[in-house]
Amino acid sequence: MKKKLNNILLLTLLVTGLSACTKNWVDTKPNGEPTTAFFWQSDEDLEKAAAALYVPMRYESTWGRDLFWIQVASDDLVVGRVKAEAENIKNFIPSGREGYLTTAWNDLYWLVNKANQIIEGIPNAVNVTASVRDRTLGEAYFMRGFAHFWIAYIWGHEDQGVPFDGPELEGYGSRIPPQLASVKDNYAQIVKDLEKAAELLPFFESYDAANRGRAHKAAAWAYMVKAYAYWAQFDQTKWEPVPALCDKIRTEGNRGLVTGMGSGAANYRAVFTIAQNWGSEYIWSVTSGVQGGSEFPGVILENKGWGIYNGWGYFQPTEELYDEYEANDPRREVTILKFGDKFTYFGVERDYFSTNSLSGFQINKYMEPYSYGADEDAGSNPNINPNGDYPTTRLNLPLIRYAEILLFKAEALINLNRAGEATAPLNEIRNRAGLGNIGVPTLEDLKHERRVELGCEWTDRLQDLKRWGDYDMINAPLHGRSHANSTDPASPYTIKEIWPKRSFDPNRHMAWPINPDEISRSNGKYKQTPGWPQ
Repeated sequence: MKKKLNNILLLTLLVTGLSACTKNWVDTKPNGEPTTAFFWQSDEDLEKAAAALYVPMRYESTWGRDLFWIQVASDDLVVGRVKAEAENIKNFIPSGREGYLTTAWNDLYWLVNKANQIIEGIPNAVNVTASVRDRTLGEAYFMRGFAHFWIAYIWGHEDQGVPFDGPELEGYGSRIPPQLASVKDNYAQIVKDLEKAAELLPFFESYDAANRGRAHKAAAWAYMVKAYAYWAQFDQTKWEPVPALCDKIRTEGNRGLVTGMGSGAANYRAVFTIAQNWGSEYIWSVTSGVQGGSEFPGVILENKGWGIYNGWGYFQPTEELYDEYEANDPRREVTILKFGDKFTYFGVERDYFSTNSLSGFQINKYMEPYSYGADEDAGSNPNINPNGDYPTTRLNLPLIRYAEILLFKAEALINLNRAGEATAPLNEIRNRAGLGNIGVPTLEDLKHERRVELGCEWTDRLQDLKRWGDYDMINAPLHGRSHANSTDPASPYTIKEIWPKRSFDPNRHMAWPINPDEISRSNGKYKQTPGWPQ
């Protein structure tokens, strides 16, 4: 966060103490009785409460790393290093007790609970300005909808939803949150929250530099688009509001593709640079910095970072993803490093090789922060955390950007039998990359563009394959490049199978299992995800 928001975050411990909130998400009792006598009394109180909403964004258990493990179960990525819990997720054999799943569940529900405390407390606020009241309430609705969205699509099933409760619902505070009948009910609630957020929040441009990273109108509209898209796998009518929402994000939200950098490669590469953290393509990211933010850039870096900086060596791209790109598509090299590719690392140009990569590839999109400094001296780089055990950088981690909005608009139009209108958003994306136009697009064209534009991002390729019904692609064996000499960038290679065919079963694996311990603690109130052992 920038300086002012950092100062707000430092006060979060006070807020947490006042609210008597623990990280046990089932603690949904109102925060009112012990706190209303001295909280919700000023704009500063509201600022403190809002600041707490953003703290989980930087956790390793959320958007630092762990929520990405469910995405590594797609055909685009492999685990990279021996990691039993991650491999169980990749192979669709988790118990539900894996820390990568259970801690994320707890922290996402902690965020829902914190938002509920604000939604409940703000009507009692006194001595506050209307603008701060509205913005804080909008932030709470946005963050509740945002966290609920992740919970819903990960653990929610058409035949059984995930728990949800809120102060506006009868019985709140005197029960554990009820498990909704269907994930469709969860999506309906998420959209409702995001609509409220959009009404209350300002536009991104209204924030000064110190407050960038707060929720804003276009972000609320964007997650409405994504919620509708995921909901549409069960109800095609949910595509209907999507094109108009996408247009609002452009026209009223003032969002657009990053262009004007020269070549198609330069335009696309610029999206993933510190200079474009708040550029036109930004919609919602993990706000990062040297001492905080997402550690994901270090998680994907070569294990031990060639002896210079502590990379972790996870989430390696597959040959299947590399081959999906057209030969002249510059997005391929921006997204993926292969042996012999040149890149700048702490001020020195070098040729990529890896003694660690199972596939012979590394994600390249988040490498720009490591280009600064001199003489391959990590200590000379002002854009990375000097603590390699918490490898954050000044690069914001995009969670949804404007290109994905164009792709959702095109997908909606194709599904609404208006494919001719989908030509414009798809070609806008292709033209930005320096590629030629396509004619009236098919759903297969859309799937291709979505995969190559958003490769290795937090957009969840696995969820795309599930909602499209492309189970054969999930199950296919995965391949990589085996180089004769892992320390020679010019070493010849052979293509080999690096991950065997898996057994994704749509009757069982459409949603992930809930931690059985949570089910036990509910005293029979909750049921396990359909298809998993009850």
